[in-house]
Amino acid sequence: MSSTKQNTDKNSPPSSKSNQPFRLNIRPARLDEKEALAHIVAISVRELSREDYSEREIEGALRTVFGIDTELIKDGTYFAVEAHIHGAVPVVVGCGGWSRRKTLFGGDQFDGRVSEKLNPATDAAKVRAFFVHPAWARRGIGTLILEECERAAKVHGFTQLELMATLPGEKLYRAYGFVPSESIQHDMGKDGMITFVPMKKIISL
Repeated sequence: MSSTKQNTDKNSPPSSKSNQPFRLNIRPARLDEKEALAHIVAISVRELSREDYSEREIEGALRTVFGIDTELIKDGTYFAVEAHIHGAVPVVVGCGGWSRRKTLFGGDQFDGRVSEKLNPATDAAKVRAFFVHPAWARRGIGTLILEECERAAKVHGFTQLELMATLPGEKLYRAYGFVPSESIQHDMGKDGMITFVPMKKIISL
């Protein structure tokens, strides 16, 4: 749904509070839209994490952890969700993906990334970097991406998924069948610590 209200942010979707219908489309993300995706990451984290993380934790995580992993885009396993509204140019309202590589979380700036390929027979595919524009939160976008990730992981022979959830993201993943283990404290160096929740899900081929 959309509003006729003007929005000065070219990367932001229109307000979703009117009765105008819209259609969501999921597709592989492109390298040439990395800047727009990074914008969604930043505004999503700053607006949707306020109840769970402090401002210092949010800004520290944006500097050291949260971001776009270019490798996933090149692999074709990172997705963008577009909202198509009649009479308007489609806008990207969310992003997220999965990975056949060992890195569990973190954007290009994260120094703990490992590019080695996983073995579907023994390893869990990694669900990675889900972010939704705040104006489009709670509209099924996260679930849409999860469904696409699970479908694609099954095609590649994986029977398990795992992820490192943020505190606000944990609710979505629980609802989708992921089981949490004990939360961890991730060290962001001079930016302090931040709480994440490791989660797993068994999927059938």
